Amino acid sequence: MVEGSEIRVVRCGGSKINTRSPIITIDSRFLLCVSGDLVKVYSTKTEELVRVLEGHTNQVTGIALNPANHLQVYSCSVDGTIMLWDFMDGILIKTFVVSYPICALYVSSKHQGIIFSVIPMASGKAESFQLVAVHLPRAVEAEVDAPELSAVITDVSANPSATAFGREGEYLASAKGLQLSVYFFRKQKTYRFLLTASDKKGAKNGFSCVACHPKEDCIATGHEDGKIRLWRNFSHRKEYTYTTIHWHHNIVNTLCFTPEGTNLLSGGIESVLIQWQYGDNKKAMLPRLGGAITHVSASPDGTLYCTCHSDNKITLIQSSIKVCGIIQGLVKGDAVRTDLLIDPRSKALVLNGKPGHLQFYNLKRDRHLYNLDIVQQEYIYEEGLDQYEVVMAAFDSTGSWLATVEERGLKLSTLEFSLKLWAYDKTTQSFSLNTTVNAAHDDRIRSMSFCPSSETTMLVTTSKDGHFKAWLLGADVDTEKDSDSASWSCDFVGSYHGLLPSRCSFSADGSLLAVNFREVITLWNPETWELLSTLCLPPGDIRELCFGNQSCSKYLLSTTTKNMLCCWNLLTCSLEWSTSMDVVLLKPDPLSENVVAFSKQDGHTDLFVFKPSEPRPLFTQKAVCVGEVSRAIFVPRSELLDSCEEGSQWLNRSQLYFLTESMDLLTLCTKTEEERMAAISKQVCVPYQHQVKSQIFLPRVYLRPSFSVFQLVADKSVAVTPFYLLLGKHRRQQEQQDKLDDSPHGRQAERPALPQGSVAIKELLHTPAHVLPSASFLCSMFVSSLLISTTDNKNTADQPPDEEMDSEKEEEDSEGDEGTRDGQVDPSNLQGSVVDRMPRLSKTQERQLRSVRKTDYSWLSSLADA
Repeated sequence: MVEGSEIRVVRCGGSKINTRSPIITIDSRFLLCVSGDLVKVYSTKTEELVRVLEGHTNQVTGIALNPANHLQVYSCSVDGTIMLWDFMDGILIKTFVVSYPICALYVSSKHQGIIFSVIPMASGKAESFQLVAVHLPRAVEAEVDAPELSAVITDVSANPSATAFGREGEYLASAKGLQLSVYFFRKQKTYRFLLTASDKKGAKNGFSCVACHPKEDCIATGHEDGKIRLWRNFSHRKEYTYTTIHWHHNIVNTLCFTPEGTNLLSGGIESVLIQWQYGDNKKAMLPRLGGAITHVSASPDGTLYCTCHSDNKITLIQSSIKVCGIIQGLVKGDAVRTDLLIDPRSKALVLNGKPGHLQFYNLKRDRHLYNLDIVQQEYIYEEGLDQYEVVMAAFDSTGSWLATVEERGLKLSTLEFSLKLWAYDKTTQSFSLNTTVNAAHDDRIRSMSFCPSSETTMLVTTSKDGHFKAWLLGADVDTEKDSDSASWSCDFVGSYHGLLPSRCSFSADGSLLAVNFREVITLWNPETWELLSTLCLPPGDIRELCFGNQSCSKYLLSTTTKNMLCCWNLLTCSLEWSTSMDVVLLKPDPLSENVVAFSKQDGHTDLFVFKPSEPRPLFTQKAVCVGEVSRAIFVPRSELLDSCEEGSQWLNRSQLYFLTESMDLLTLCTKTEEERMAAISKQVCVPYQHQVKSQIFLPRVYLRPSFSVFQLVADKSVAVTPFYLLLGKHRRQQEQQDKLDDSPHGRQAERPALPQGSVAIKELLHTPAHVLPSASFLCSMFVSSLLISTTDNKNTADQPPDEEMDSEKEEEDSEGDEGTRDGQVDPSNLQGSVVDRMPRLSKTQERQLRSVRKTDYSWLSSLADA
């Protein structure tokens, strides 16, 4: 047994991007958002992930732009640190150690060198927090302690939307429960305003969020009953006033003023963005944005808004209230009802997405591909409303068919469910509904599985009604050519002594079907539907059931409710071995003999990898996650992993992904693979700048490490795209040329080395751009210089300057002479020329060429060589 010293558990992507309000850069080019223990930078134009800021060791809880430098951003984390980043370069500038878990972060341009944070109070109560001012020390070290903290407001909410700066940093407003606290920096006083628990109509007055007007003394507060209150004259405790505006029918989740204060943005569970005009309370609405709106923010220039949604999505909205982009993360609801699946065609991860949908997610690029609408009904965001949900899904071995089960209703009297079969459409590159079976069983479907055999397309479902059914695609239909006219029918209905079936599984070749009825495992022939054998080892009902693969295909594995893991030999129909283990999940690797088992122990989950042929584990990993693993899947690798370590060889063909009960998608990888993945995901761009004299700034040119300006080397891990194929063709041609140059013939044709340095190029780089000659002038000079032969340049260089002056005077005196001059080159001396005769030049052209010869063009050669 090998311990997992070289294998690590890492977050593979898909983290939530809706936990905190995103921020948009001052030029509206980039969007920064919190994602687990990372800060991600997206492009607002392409919605592509540009950069990842990685440095925190725990959940990031807040981000804010540095008021003193708009190219820098602060981030705080539960790990007790505040980090300052250059998000354009992906560089960590400084780390401030606060030594307290930080729940939120606020900055103001009026308070330079101070970060306002929400930390737990010293009393140690679970829901007791305080707002403190963290004084950042000025030190040259990359990591410094920040011990100087001063309390600003005590007993505040940990919700970052419940605190905001007001009117250019003059005061701070914070709300919790039924109390609004306003701290004035000049007075050094805190005023508190209380509301009753409910008004005369029974509405809930509890505060939910706060936003402050950037130019005026006005505080907007959201409430649990959907109302928005605008507070004024709050600098006096007893003379304050507020007005109420109301549209939301439920709690207001977020509020935000635009930079100039002309509009107020609000959002809630209705997934509708409301834009209120400040002063007259007129409103504009943008409905049907998807999930409930959790956060809303505006760019510093006011041209772009963004909203966060409960379905792990960020929507980019223009100031004209039009959607201009969507950044979709891995959709994570309250629970994943389906298994983790892999689409055989796109190799995408498939699981529950937004309500009534399946989502296809690219694990390699950490990017959402598309949603497949299964329910095909409009989802109503209302609490307590019973609606259809996708509870099961399965692909066939080729990815041509997809089976789904949708249901609603918790009780049998109100239970509604249907089985749907979807055919892959090559034209749309998606799945289209082919067959709907409304009464597939008399009770809820518990499991289903496709037959892996290529000779037939068969689906088996088990149900609580005590039967399992085999659904067969018409034999006269070619699924690749005529899937639209395909027909599905029930081919067989099976049962066993009135017991309830739960799990079904096919062997690797599709020749056997195993269906368990409580503690009994039945083996069936899918061709004749003959019951071949039964396996039983009480006590305990079967929870998991799977066949071995490749050389272990003769084994059948099962787990029971009595915490037993059993391995059956199908050749002898006897128990091969068994062990006492609380296995919550069992998954075989389709490309090897390995099987992974997750076992829950003392509040965490352990992982075991073994082969069915022997009970000794090949690999163990203790405490891979906190809590229970709910779903897992082996994903085939596009390239085999070259690993010589005994404990990591089981990861060579496939990579294991698993989902925890807290909805974190994790994976296992080796140390070297993790370092390679981290280097690829960071993609740090290093600014390359020439040293410039005085105060003259040249445009930045971003270069990836080890990349030159004129050469792009494609990494092997780059996805196969048309652009990659173009680069690959160029690389092959370059390799062939390098081989040709290494040959004896190639070495004979080598060119002389170009000059490596020149004073002219240095002067060019140090010269202000406004005094340089135009690019067209330099280009014409460069092209003209290419027309001069090397022999002529040599003759001209050997000619004394005085003789050149005399020659020019003679040419001016005899300008009309059309005779042949010594400066012309004989065409017969040019090797490889395609012309028989060189055209004669006029006297004016000859003078221009002579002046060109005197110019130093060595800087161009040096530039090309660089």
